[in-house]
Amino acid sequence: MKKNILLALLVVGFGMSLSAGDITTFKGAKQACDGGDAMGCTNLGIMYYNGQGVKQSTSKAKKLFGKACDGGYASGCHNLGNMYYYCKGVKQDYFKAVKLYTKACDGGYAGGCSNLGLMYKKGQGVKQDYFKAVKFYTKACDGGSTEGCSNLGFMYEKGKGVKQNYFKAVKLYTKACNGGYAGGCSNLGVMYYNGQGLKQSTSKAKELLGKACDGGYAVGCENYAILNKR
Repeated sequence: MKKNILLALLVVGFGMSLSAGDITTFKGAKQACDGGDAMGCTNLGIMYYNGQGVKQSTSKAKKLFGKACDGGYASGCHNLGNMYYYCKGVKQDYFKAVKLYTKACDGGYAGGCSNLGLMYKKGQGVKQDYFKAVKFYTKACDGGSTEGCSNLGFMYEKGKGVKQNYFKAVKLYTKACNGGYAGGCSNLGVMYYNGQGLKQSTSKAKELLGKACDGGYAVGCENYAILNKR
């Protein structure tokens, strides 16, 4: 008897990497931030958050992300939103997280749109609304967020906020996987295993779940292990 394997939705992660730009040293980031460069403040905030080249301090990271956000840098708003969402150095506050993710999304940061979609999907800090979740996941995906594409695929796969459509789910998971998002590869692997929206293929499922596992996605590793025990 075929045993079902998991289909997981990875919706948000707190990994904050340095924003794009030439400011990659503590000295350079500090000089830029002191000079009013919002991106420099974001980079400096990340350094304090991670203890990278400086003593770790979430309080200083919070202050710097806030300064970057107030300066119009969407990534700073997103990072500060993550701190409130995950209770990292601040008291957990979903309402503040929603406000910050909204500002990041409005500022053109696709990751903020994806996280905002999560808040609407779960009803955290806002009234649960699958239709709005789909709206923000779509905006995130169109803006280049592979997580947003995977999350949108999940909504189509489950028929939440949209009419259930396995073919669209497969397309979105494929886009996420090809874009380097391990969660998308894992979900696509499950679709292959179950034969939903495409021809069933256990070998293809193993390939994709293995790729998800190699990408650090724990559920992909679990599912890959299950298939290899058969």
